[in-house]
Amino acid sequence: MVWKAFLKPKLFAYARLLRFNMMGGMLLLWPSMWALWLASRGHPDYVWVLIFAVGAILMHSAGCILNDYADRHFDARVARTKARPLVVGSVGAAEAFCLLAMLCLICFLMVLPRLTALFSACMALAVAVAASYPFAKRFFPLPQAWLGLAFGLSAPMAYAAETSAAPLEAWVLVCANIFWAMAYDTEYAMADRADDIKIGIRSSAITLGRYDVLAVMCCYGAAFLLTGWVGLGAGLGGVFLAFLALAFLFAARHYRLIQDREGESCLRAFTENNQVGMVIFLGIALDYLWRDWPLV
Repeated sequence: MVWKAFLKPKLFAYARLLRFNMMGGMLLLWPSMWALWLASRGHPDYVWVLIFAVGAILMHSAGCILNDYADRHFDARVARTKARPLVVGSVGAAEAFCLLAMLCLICFLMVLPRLTALFSACMALAVAVAASYPFAKRFFPLPQAWLGLAFGLSAPMAYAAETSAAPLEAWVLVCANIFWAMAYDTEYAMADRADDIKIGIRSSAITLGRYDVLAVMCCYGAAFLLTGWVGLGAGLGGVFLAFLALAFLFAARHYRLIQDREGESCLRAFTENNQVGMVIFLGIALDYLWRDWPLV
């Protein structure tokens, strides 16, 4: 029974390190799902759908390991993060890197039978950007845009998987995701602004100062305009536009949540972005489904 007493807290610590209970993986998932449906004009290869869905969760967890390792000394000085596994020692650095290697190996093995030169290049670029993100916070004044680039590069990967090409619309989706991430991760950073200033971490909330709320809303607007441009260019119509308008209403509600810059309200706005991404995906998928319906 001694091993059970050891194993349970260790597994709990691993789960906390991998953030399996958090929504960051969903924010990585939705852009790739948008791109898979748009690239395939509503008929994605469902093996790729499964690969991207599992990959989003695993690669988000891998990113969390890198981020926590890079920030372990900073996290110890912040109330919200001082109990993270690498800070308190419930997971050691060697264990963390073993988990990281395992996650990366699983993802590589999933795509290995379907690798192409273009997909490999897009994947290598995405991994390089994602791996550098934890360190970008040391010097880059808008690291949230760097995160958006890391997440958004799933779009050309999806196009490469479905069409063996990475057309302009894929890169417009990358830009849309940069603006979307700037919006939602600035909301997150607004909740941590005081601690980030104290420990010397850069963030868009600090850089933008009193213009942070305005910038968040402008970034939402740019993200929706670019996504709408790609959707209309792909032949989507009324169903897509209706859901895009609904997603915009979700995002517009965040103005009330973040205008006072109160920590819990800003975090609530951040978490609601899962619904924003999901609603946009539903608009894309249902518009294609509507067009394929026999009676239409």
